[in-house]
Amino acid sequence: MTYVGHSAPAVRQQETARATLRDVVAAYVGLTKPRVIELLLLTTVPVMFYAARGVPDLWLVVATVVGGTFSAGSASVFNCVYDRDIDEQMRRTRRRALPRHIVSPRAALIFGVVLAVLSTAILWAWVNPLSAGLSLAANAFYVFGYTMILKRRTTQNIVWGGIAGCFPALIGWTAVTGELSWVPVVLFLVVFFWTPPHTWALALRYREDYANVDVPMLPVVVPAREVGRQVVLYSWVMVATSLLLWPVAGTSLVYPVAAAVLGAVFLLEAHRMWGRAKHSEDLTAIQPMRLFHSSNLYLSLLFVAVALDPLLTR
Repeated sequence: MTYVGHSAPAVRQQETARATLRDVVAAYVGLTKPRVIELLLLTTVPVMFYAARGVPDLWLVVATVVGGTFSAGSASVFNCVYDRDIDEQMRRTRRRALPRHIVSPRAALIFGVVLAVLSTAILWAWVNPLSAGLSLAANAFYVFGYTMILKRRTTQNIVWGGIAGCFPALIGWTAVTGELSWVPVVLFLVVFFWTPPHTWALALRYREDYANVDVPMLPVVVPAREVGRQVVLYSWVMVATSLLLWPVAGTSLVYPVAAAVLGAVFLLEAHRMWGRAKHSEDLTAIQPMRLFHSSNLYLSLLFVAVALDPLLTR
């Protein structure tokens, strides 16, 4: 009985240690922003299918995905380190690892550097130097261009800062072909014009957070009706750009039909949000998250159509 009584605290300590380890691991994973990585990879792999005109080499896909995941994760970690002061004050971000002091800034910085080095090495060795260089450029632009220069200074922060998120289309293409062409550039531009509506919808939902930390996201400095108007303008250009892939790449009818249908649904949702924003500043009435979630679905299905086009017309 004595043995059992003395062992119980030890067991509880071991369970606490395991729980703490899980918390720390989860915190490091959270620093990489896995949901963002999912979207980036969703624009990488389908482009590889299209570039290969079918199913690309499995090892090449794995190497590109692993390298791309480490690169995107590294950029997100650096972003979390630099923005830890405002993350602590925002509802959406105050549960991240650095505001909660689960991970120190120094440890996070080292983690980000390790991920960047691993990403570059993997892509250079097992994909090609061009893809590695593009990935490194995207990482650097997100950290220095968006996070450190644009984000806290201009309402155009996400417009130009969003360029970093467009690079996966180029990386997926060059991973297969070893060179650039107009095809991935069109897809690059689709993501470029998609990013503002997607991000402004989210920023509209959290505009008080951004206002409290003096980050001039568009919804902070202009009325909701103007945000809605800008969302509609970018959405129309995005849809028009998506249809350019048909003549530029010579796709079958599978892709343009899918792009047209998806684009029409997206435009309808964008116009509806604008219509609601014309009559109210109340977020409950505007429902910006409807557009945000619709934008995720739009981009996902559009790039699925990119991948399926060569598979269905072989």
